[in-house]
Amino acid sequence: MGQKLKVAGWISVGAIAGALTTVQLQAVARGGMTPLPLEELQQLAAVFGMVKSDYVEPVDEKKLITDAIAGMVASLDPHSVYFDKKSFKEFREGTSGRFVGVGIEISQEDGLVKVVSPIEGSPADRAGLKPNDLITKIDETFVKGLSLNDAVKKMRGEPQTKVVLTIFRKDENRTFPVSITREEIRTQSVRSKVIEPGYAWIRLSQFQERTVEDFATKIEQIYKQEPNLKGLVLDLRNDPGGLLDAAVAVSAAFLPANVTVVSTNGQLAESKFTYKASPEFYARRGADPLKNLPAALKTVPLVVLVNEGSASASEIVAGALQDYKRAIIMGNQTFGKGSVQTVRPLGPDTGLKLTTARYFTPSGKSIQAKGIVPDVMIDETLEGSPYAALRTREADLEKHLNSGQGAEVKDPGREKAREEALKRLEEESRKTPEQRRAPEFGSAKDFPLIQAINQLKGSPVIVSKTMTERKEEKKEN
Repeated sequence: MGQKLKVAGWISVGAIAGALTTVQLQAVARGGMTPLPLEELQQLAAVFGMVKSDYVEPVDEKKLITDAIAGMVASLDPHSVYFDKKSFKEFREGTSGRFVGVGIEISQEDGLVKVVSPIEGSPADRAGLKPNDLITKIDETFVKGLSLNDAVKKMRGEPQTKVVLTIFRKDENRTFPVSITREEIRTQSVRSKVIEPGYAWIRLSQFQERTVEDFATKIEQIYKQEPNLKGLVLDLRNDPGGLLDAAVAVSAAFLPANVTVVSTNGQLAESKFTYKASPEFYARRGADPLKNLPAALKTVPLVVLVNEGSASASEIVAGALQDYKRAIIMGNQTFGKGSVQTVRPLGPDTGLKLTTARYFTPSGKSIQAKGIVPDVMIDETLEGSPYAALRTREADLEKHLNSGQGAEVKDPGREKAREEALKRLEEESRKTPEQRRAPEFGSAKDFPLIQAINQLKGSPVIVSKTMTERKEEKKEN
């Protein structure tokens, strides 16, 4: 495994520039070449020549080529991307947890940029941006028609410079500008606290380079405060992913040594691999960051909280702990991002991120376009989860990869649920922003966390009466 990592570079799973992804960076080229379709390539060359000679005005040759590459890759699936010089640099910065920007995780919806979630403590978070906000303009540039990478470029910049985002907030039915000062984003990915004597909560907001070390430190602090811990809640809600080795390490903290955590499978030989709960699969610089964890962590009663925003690395952890029956998974069905992207440099400063495999839980289940189905379905509030049907999951993305395990099924109740959610949203928009503010994760009003603690204590749990498993859906052309 160590030699493999030296050749292959590093692997990440999650939200880099807002695109939920599992990534393997390879520094070596594939041996051998696939035979090329010469006739089609001749047509491509002919079109290039016609555009260059006949178009109404001169065109940039390099831009034509890069746009052709970007278009070809973007036609495959939502997670395959061509990186130009700037976006490739930003991509590589993303997993370090440090970059200069406004601090939001984003996706696309109807050609606009959608806020998945503000990074905790970031300028965007302090400015009041919310999940599901739509960005319609970045400074004076309309977002409609921009690629996600281009939108990210415009929001990134130098520290202490300003960017004005024009926001459309659906639930308030209004558009308004927000001026945000860019700064270096240093995301704190681990939070924890003792909820009550004997019971603790640890939250991972993303899997980054420092996550495993910070996770181990927080666990040690919890056990120092509560040596006889009776139950632990691992909170992965809205965790979009991050580094795969961090996901393997967090899983290994709770699982027996050397068991399978996740496997990948695709056409390439290097895409067929199994990652196990062993330091050689997650330790960096030779040191095992988990070596000082209390032995009791392997057996402490455990609940994992997930929701539609839990993706990729989060799903790897939840899937492994569920398969081994090490934890009770509670919450909403997860995002369903179960594909692997390999990132190959195309030169010194450009690269290609290409979907090369699917990943599978220890029992062999594909999560792609399905997600992890909780053992216990829990609503977001006592009143239910009224907007769950409106939230985007992998199965909603255009050209999403299917699971590879059985035919897709169209859910006839999906549109009805969306209509009901939209009506509820309209009613909710009449309330003041303060009345609509959701309780903070980990707070005394955090309904799913309260239910998780009840589960650990053996007290009654208020399960969802309406939430059901959402099947993978087939897109209509």
